[in-house]
Amino acid sequence: GFTLVELLVVLVIIGLAAAAVVLAIPDPEGSLQTEAERFAARTKAARDLAIVESRPALLRIEPGGYTVSRRSEGAWQETDRHDWAAGTEVETGGTEGSQSRFDSTGLAQPLQVILRRRDRQVGIAIGEDGSVRVQR
Repeated sequence: GFTLVELLVVLVIIGLAAAAVVLAIPDPEGSLQTEAERFAARTKAARDLAIVESRPALLRIEPGGYTVSRRSEGAWQETDRHDWAAGTEVETGGTEGSQSRFDSTGLAQPLQVILRRRDRQVGIAIGEDGSVRVQR
C-alpha cells in the first residue's frame, strides 16, 4: 500500500494541477487589454487607408461599438462596424465628441477613449498627428 505522506503528496500535486488549469482558462469575454489593442489596430488601419486612398476616414464611437466610414461621392459611407465585447463600457472625450476624422495626410481630430469592464480600465489616445496609443 501507500503511506499517508505519499497520498498527501499526490493530493497536493492534483490540487496544484487543478488550480493551474482553472487559472489558464481564458475569460470568455476576452481581456480588456486585448479589446483595446484590437480597437487601436483597427483605428491605425483606418488612418493608413485614408492615406493610401487619399480619402478621409471617420471613426465613430458608440456605446455598443464603433464604425469606420469613408468619404465617397460627397457623403460618408460606413465600411466597417465592430461591437464591443460583452460588459464593455466606453467613455470618450475629444474636440468632436465621440468621433475622430483622419484626413488624407493621416492627421486626426484628437480623441481619448476609455474602455471599462468590471474594475479595470484602459485608455486609447488618438493624437492630432494621427498617432494611436494604448495607455495601460
